[in-house]
Amino acid sequence: MSAVEESRVATDAGAWLDLRGGVPAVWSRYTDLVVERGEGSWIETVEGDRFLDYTSGIGVTSTGHAHPRVSAAIADQAAHIIHAQQNILYHKPGLKLHELLPRRFPNLPAGESARLFLSNSGAEAIEASVKLAKAATRRPVVVAFRGGFHGRTHGTMALTSSGIRIRGHFEPLPGSVHHVPYPYPLRNPTGRTPEDALAFTLASLDELFATMVYPDDVAAFLVEPILGEGGYVVPPDAFLPALREIADRHGILLIVDEVQSGYGRTGRFFASEWTGITPDVVVMAKGIASGMPLSGILARGDLLDAFGPGAHGGTYGGNAVACAAAVATLEVIDDEGLVAAAERQGRRLLDGLAGLTDGRRQVADLRGRGLMVGIEFADPDTLAPRPDLAKALLHAAFERRLLLLTCGTWSQVVRIIPPLVTTDEEVDLAVKVIGEALEEIEA
Repeated sequence: MSAVEESRVATDAGAWLDLRGGVPAVWSRYTDLVVERGEGSWIETVEGDRFLDYTSGIGVTSTGHAHPRVSAAIADQAAHIIHAQQNILYHKPGLKLHELLPRRFPNLPAGESARLFLSNSGAEAIEASVKLAKAATRRPVVVAFRGGFHGRTHGTMALTSSGIRIRGHFEPLPGSVHHVPYPYPLRNPTGRTPEDALAFTLASLDELFATMVYPDDVAAFLVEPILGEGGYVVPPDAFLPALREIADRHGILLIVDEVQSGYGRTGRFFASEWTGITPDVVVMAKGIASGMPLSGILARGDLLDAFGPGAHGGTYGGNAVACAAAVATLEVIDDEGLVAAAERQGRRLLDGLAGLTDGRRQVADLRGRGLMVGIEFADPDTLAPRPDLAKALLHAAFERRLLLLTCGTWSQVVRIIPPLVTTDEEVDLAVKVIGEALEEIEA
């Protein structure tokens, strides 16, 4: 590049950087980067710096940034029609998605079917799932779990308990929502084994039914198969089967929030598949369309018939371009074997990190499933959360051109969310950088 061209690029970059002050502070910042382009696991800034992006837009860019097949599908559909409102027109990518996605319903027994309803965002899909449960059961109450994150609308804030920053100052919120503890072995008050944690959760649920709400008033259990914003907590494998049994005993629907754990993220298409349970409703978003705004619910059997015409909907739900991206995303996941790749690369990532974190007293836990991995920092004696160490690790990794995020109630967990297309070399590079960052923050 000539000196003149370098000067022009620097001037253009400076103009974009100057515009950052217009972004409202409610968009709390992880970085101050202005992106020029992305490809696979990498992003490039307007200043020409390259970063290994292990945030995936919070688990959204499942097929990597700007996958050629997804980008081509978007461009092709945009050239045909961009918006074809769902209750006015059918469009081909939407029809295709209604054919393909119900086949992915987790652990659906032979002879049963599932159906799809499309919307825009995760929060909208959660709202749809709760409305459907209430309409189908004619019951008023939803039971959710501590540490769960389900959205920032008024309805989904009431269901969310991952952190006060999500729901604080917005009371009163919709009622008839109750929370019980999620089985979180590290922070379980009765013991740190998976068995202890599960027993405490089930006892708390029994207590809820004995003190606060009759089970026959409960429309649904709403649960993340793996906690997302709440700390990347992997529950005991017996948790979802136990919840399924209780739901069946009392006529309660089981809604699994797979917004962050779905679409191959954990090494299964849906994380619910790990424990063999069949939910009643599956909520999807994030990785569904590789970055285009799309979400949906899969409902078992004829549940969707509980929605009469006009009972639920949205202007942009099931947008034609987003649906085209979603169909291409499914094709890429299948053709490139990305679900199996997520399981394999997740093992590589966890094995590499285990060698780095073992013996570090401030690392309270390393956990994950597939490419959904968390490192929790806490005082080794009291388990007091150490968000300062998590933040310091993010900064040290950023200085080495690796992008990571935090999660957990106190932001004490570093979460690692690579795109499903990440390579052996990229995983090894990330492990190396995290190892250097750990050394730096302990120095």
